[in-house]
Amino acid sequence: MTLASLRKAEKKHLIQTYDRYPAALTHGRGAYLYGPGGKRYLDFLSGIGVMALGYSHPAVTRVIREQSARLVHASNLFYTPFQAELAKRLATLSGLDRAFFCNSGTEAWEAALKFARAFARARHKSNRMLFLALENSFHGRTMGAVATTFTAKYREPFAPVMPGVSFVKFNDVADLRRRFSDRVCAVCVETVQGEGGVRPVSREFLREASRLTRKTGALLICDEIQCGLGRTGRMFAFQRYAIKPDMVTLAKPLACGLPLGAVLASNRVAAAITPGMHGTTFGGGPLACAVALEVLDVIARDGLLARVEELGSYFLSRLDDLAARHGEVKEARGLGLMLALELKSANAAKAVQKRLLARGFIINRTHETTLRFLPPYIITRSQIDEVVEALDAAL
Repeated sequence: MTLASLRKAEKKHLIQTYDRYPAALTHGRGAYLYGPGGKRYLDFLSGIGVMALGYSHPAVTRVIREQSARLVHASNLFYTPFQAELAKRLATLSGLDRAFFCNSGTEAWEAALKFARAFARARHKSNRMLFLALENSFHGRTMGAVATTFTAKYREPFAPVMPGVSFVKFNDVADLRRRFSDRVCAVCVETVQGEGGVRPVSREFLREASRLTRKTGALLICDEIQCGLGRTGRMFAFQRYAIKPDMVTLAKPLACGLPLGAVLASNRVAAAITPGMHGTTFGGGPLACAVALEVLDVIARDGLLARVEELGSYFLSRLDDLAARHGEVKEARGLGLMLALELKSANAAKAVQKRLLARGFIINRTHETTLRFLPPYIITRSQIDEVVEALDAAL
């Protein structure tokens, strides 16, 4: 297998939805990925936030090996091990009550939108069908998800998308109040915007969204597909804000590479959903749920939340140093190990990302000008120093 042979085969047989990086990968261990010929990459993207425990983690591979020999799939027509236990664990950790499992983040978001509409119809029996989403938001690729995604390039090629969505200026409390009305079904918030440039929502904005929805009986939905499950140093990013949403969506690191998404919801929201209204063939299967339980165990057992908090603060301080030294850098920002370095031009960001890849460091560029860092939670201080030195040289 070579990069050239893979490119040739994909060009002929795959629908071209990705502009891939010029690298091929064969295996991984810890925070490193490897390609043909022994090429090694230090991964500061972790599969876009998926491989929170790194690659070939012994506890995860053990559970995959053992459970795959017992039962991989049986369908949700039957009771299977682990699904109820995982729902209980996530409910306890979040302070919510119930879970619905699916295969991905976009499916979790689509389910949350459906649940919100069903709740509004059951609870209010009125024309309360409007979603308020945020500018620069990204919630996924299905028709409901792209309707609540702000960036035009994701939405407009598939228009007309789901109606009933209005966009609020990011962190603009006055604009939120102006657009809010008794027609609002739910306010949709990424607690930390990912594709939008790694931007944490402000405390004032999220608290006002919580106040308005509770006052009127609308719902607050937090998309934590990228920022949840420890990424910011808390199990859930919303826990930094002293609020509790009505629904939370999860995916990426939940099963550490196996497809698994989830919607967590309060009992009052879940009461609007009855058997047959929604479903999934693969979601919440015994293999994925067994792995997810092990992921939660490892996060707790190894003290990874405290580690993310500590190393995230250190990493951000090093990025702040780069911002002070290089005129091309506009800002460093983020929470925990979800960090960004915003440059002043898209060309500069593209060039830096390309130079780092050539030197064996994987990062990516989002929102055109932003270098995004989503390393695994097992990253070390010395590995952070390595990537900062490479960034310094590239800048």
